[in-house]
Amino acid sequence: MIAGVIGATGYAGAELVRLLSGHPNVSEMLLSSVSFQGKQFHEIYPNFLGRVSKQLLKAEDVIAASDVVFSALPHAVGEPYAQACMDRGAHYIDLSSDFRFDDDEETFSAWYGKGYAHPELHKKSVYGLVELNRKQIAHLAAQGPAIIGNPGCYPTGASLGAFPALAKGLVAAGATVIVNSITGITGGGREPSPAFHFPECTDSVTPYKIGAHRHSPEIARNFNAMAATGNQAAPALIFTPHLAPINRGILSTIYIPLADKYRTPSISSQGKVMPPAKEIEEAAKKIHSIYEGFYKDEPFVRVLPLGLFAATNRVRQSNYCDISVHLDISGGTLIIVSAIDNMLKGAAGQAVQNMNVVLGVDEKTGLEAIPALF
Repeated sequence: MIAGVIGATGYAGAELVRLLSGHPNVSEMLLSSVSFQGKQFHEIYPNFLGRVSKQLLKAEDVIAASDVVFSALPHAVGEPYAQACMDRGAHYIDLSSDFRFDDDEETFSAWYGKGYAHPELHKKSVYGLVELNRKQIAHLAAQGPAIIGNPGCYPTGASLGAFPALAKGLVAAGATVIVNSITGITGGGREPSPAFHFPECTDSVTPYKIGAHRHSPEIARNFNAMAATGNQAAPALIFTPHLAPINRGILSTIYIPLADKYRTPSISSQGKVMPPAKEIEEAAKKIHSIYEGFYKDEPFVRVLPLGLFAATNRVRQSNYCDISVHLDISGGTLIIVSAIDNMLKGAAGQAVQNMNVVLGVDEKTGLEAIPALF
């Protein structure tokens, strides 16, 4: 199978090239870049020297000869390439936001400032969070060339962390779920900007786009879909992203008010806050068991043992999402911590996972490397 990557010289594109270069079902890769067309890929990324010696082509030439095309292009430019893939009969996996909202053009336009150029394409695309839409992805691919909207990095960590609570009725009616997420600097992409300049972001953790981040509607849409799988009402959402001086990784802390049947009132002494009581520990075990059961067949979601905290360094350069389960000392709020590598499970790794589902091969193919701790 020939895999094409357009936008191959961005960070997500380069990670795709790295993963695909070792994928047993990929016999050849074709790569394109507007900025570096005509150059050899290893001239841009010398770490590929001796492994990937590919001239960077025009996107049209990549599409013309590929069976699966990955698009690592900026938002709101990919639809013509998706159309070209459909015309040729190639699958199209888009790492931008262009196909994340299905046919909801109003939401996409409101957050990205541009409507759909090819509305008909969005009626036959599917959102590529595999753990939510695995059957839909496989079904679409069985019908012919598929368009997959690869999820955003923040929505992936937040959604997987909250999914069991939403689907199993753990969330209090009318609740607001709070998601605080911290990302590494690679989340800003390869193009330099003042906010991601080393002196600006080192030795500092900074919130940004408070109340107005483009991933908010995607997370909210996922929460709606996940709650619907358990016939639950979706909660409201407050999402706040933060930038940290690390290269890669997203850590999300998710605060979920619990439904009455899962709440365990804390034991206090004369109005003082006391350590978690035995009842709260037992309640945490019960909810942890629900999370373990929910994800027991998911190859890339690891529910950690109680007492172990999810951390970005334990998922680095892997397609895993690690989840740890906690209760606050009041016994009324579930605290979920999820960790992903923003460039892998949050981008390129998830895209390859989608390709595996589309092709009908083992979902883990090419993605089984143990995380790099250091």
